[in-house]
Amino acid sequence: MKIILKEDIANLGYKDDVVEVKNGYGRNYLIPTGKAVIATESALKVLAENQRQRAHKLARIKAEAEAAAATLQDVKLTIGAKTSSTGTIFGSVNAIQIAEALEKLGHNVDRKLISLDPVKEVGNYTAIIKLHRDVTVNVPFEVVSE
Repeated sequence: MKIILKEDIANLGYKDDVVEVKNGYGRNYLIPTGKAVIATESALKVLAENQRQRAHKLARIKAEAEAAAATLQDVKLTIGAKTSSTGTIFGSVNAIQIAEALEKLGHNVDRKLISLDPVKEVGNYTAIIKLHRDVTVNVPFEVVSE
């Protein structure tokens, strides 16, 4: 079944994408929760018109994301965490701590845009910040013992 997404859905697509999903997933989850609509001929025409009208706005948003990516390109973070004598962190370093460290440096990044592998030990890691569907930035950070 073809559907039009009304919002970004991880591992499926972005807002206004036309994607093919299984019937049950579309009819039982995506459509009733308002995350998608069926891609009928009239819905596709409305989508095309909306995209044509928003093209300049989307270009501006992408340019702003690229400018933010350029400022984040040279950032190196150091995050302190309580550790055991072997270097294992009590708990873990997460996206909230990365967002707070970036905010201290003057970069306002939503924590939902940050993805990283589980960080359980002291060392050097990389966080991936997805500012736009086409713009991602890798930000290196070091976890040190407090």
